[in-house]
Amino acid sequence: MEIIKGIGVSPGVVICPAVVLDAEDLVIPRRTIDPAGVETETSRLNDAFAKARSDLQTLRNDLTASHSKDIASIFDFHIGLLNDKSLLNQITTEIRHHHTSAEYAVSLAMRKLAGTFLQMKDSYLADRVKDIYDIEKRVLRNLIGTQHESLAHLDHDVVVIAHDLLPSQTAALDKKHVRGFACDVGGRTSHTAIVARAMGIPAVVGLGSITSAVSGGDTVIIDGTRGMVIVNPDEDQLKEHKEYERRHVRLEAELASIAHLPAQTLDGHNVSLLANIEFPSEIDDALARGAMGIGLYRTEFLYMASETEPTEQDHYQAYIDAVRRLKGRPLVIRTLDLGADKYVHGKGPVKEANPFLGDRSIRMCLHNLPMFKNQLRAILRASIEGDVRIMFPMITTVMELRQAKMVLNDVMEELEDEGVGFNKEIPVGMMVEVPSAALMANHFAREVNFFSIGTNDLIQYTLAVDRTNEKVAGLFTPAHPAVLALIRDVIRAANRNGIPVSVCGEMAGEPLYTLLLLGLGLNIFSMNGPDIPEVKKIIRSITTEQARQVARKVLSFDSERQVMHYLREETRKILPEVF
Repeated sequence: MEIIKGIGVSPGVVICPAVVLDAEDLVIPRRTIDPAGVETETSRLNDAFAKARSDLQTLRNDLTASHSKDIASIFDFHIGLLNDKSLLNQITTEIRHHHTSAEYAVSLAMRKLAGTFLQMKDSYLADRVKDIYDIEKRVLRNLIGTQHESLAHLDHDVVVIAHDLLPSQTAALDKKHVRGFACDVGGRTSHTAIVARAMGIPAVVGLGSITSAVSGGDTVIIDGTRGMVIVNPDEDQLKEHKEYERRHVRLEAELASIAHLPAQTLDGHNVSLLANIEFPSEIDDALARGAMGIGLYRTEFLYMASETEPTEQDHYQAYIDAVRRLKGRPLVIRTLDLGADKYVHGKGPVKEANPFLGDRSIRMCLHNLPMFKNQLRAILRASIEGDVRIMFPMITTVMELRQAKMVLNDVMEELEDEGVGFNKEIPVGMMVEVPSAALMANHFAREVNFFSIGTNDLIQYTLAVDRTNEKVAGLFTPAHPAVLALIRDVIRAANRNGIPVSVCGEMAGEPLYTLLLLGLGLNIFSMNGPDIPEVKKIIRSITTEQARQVARKVLSFDSERQVMHYLREETRKILPEVF
């Protein structure tokens, strides 16, 4: 028996025999062709690109029909790259000038492109490397004529073990028989993880060595909820996890039964549970799980899922879709939160020694006003049809916030001059995700209508820990007393100034911290939709005084270990199925 810890990217537990996919690394040696064969090679290249485009379009259409257009749109990047004439010309030039084979020219160009993405420190863009490899392998298979193992037509239940699953492989899985998957590499923001969550397949990634620990036919437990895989479990482990599966099913039924009941404590205190989304189509599922609105609409996907910068109309169509699905419920739209190493189409990355401390987020928007105004115009236009709110990310100074508000006022004046309707009283808020903003929360509270605490970045900047760096990721914890002190102070400042405050980082959706946050005075939680039921269950099982007692005790600790142990014990009393 072997237990391997990883990153749970799609919840659920499954026990099944394993199918292990060999790592398919197509290394193509340089081969020189006769000059007379150049036209033949370029013709083969064009045919391979055309077939890859056609296959991907079919896959995209199938995914649209079975899930949603938004989920399927992750393949717009693939199709867009295959339609990119500059890429095709680059490969063709390599064939014509250096008389290399089409296979080698494709491999050379795609590996060069992948190298550009690998140099980007941002985890989201680093994960796009897999999309580049996906496209490369698809074109190379068309040129070479080889077929990779298909997981689309199986005759028995399995879990898939792989070094990595490309997005197109994940989308083509036979959901009837592929019950879960586990990979050596990967992260929460990868397209593969997004597709897995959309398909409801339990998945764990970032396991490091799972392919070397599993052989085909081994019994494997994949626990996507707790982010671990157990290889060849013993009888006790099997018994325990089968019981855990049964308890999980019972818990799911209980959680489903309270989905549309209020998030109200035993003493009648109401809490607002909102959802975080990347696609408007996620709203329906979030509402079904009990969300009262959307507390964080991440708009980066409009940029990252396409090969071109989105137009004002692209923004508007996405926002109006979200507004109409919500039917009057709140929609908080975070303005563009890209960094210096995430760049829009047609603009190369600016080399920075430390992009996390560089020209990113609101800073980048204030340096690119046409792009920023496009988004603000679309948000304002959509605001006339529902409860839309604007939120600026990564604010560090009062002057920065005032500049962003000034640009918003300029856009309002432009729309008014054009006779375009919008909500002139649209609420404007800010993310509190850097220590300077948390420490100056009293000043900022006089400038905005609401706060949202982004705990992911707040933890990173407070503890000087890059959670994507495996050497120090273990130091990244919401339980650090310094982080908790900042969160407490921001909540107090918001309450003192009479403005709403939410937490929208992953901490909000982690049941371990629900008691603490409630006890600190938090009344608005914003989280991924699937996390809402468990958090609601905890809220409905306690009184506010119990939560305050927990918070007082936690704030007396001086180490994250003490905090974690105490919170785990207190939460286990309420939710033993999870803890």
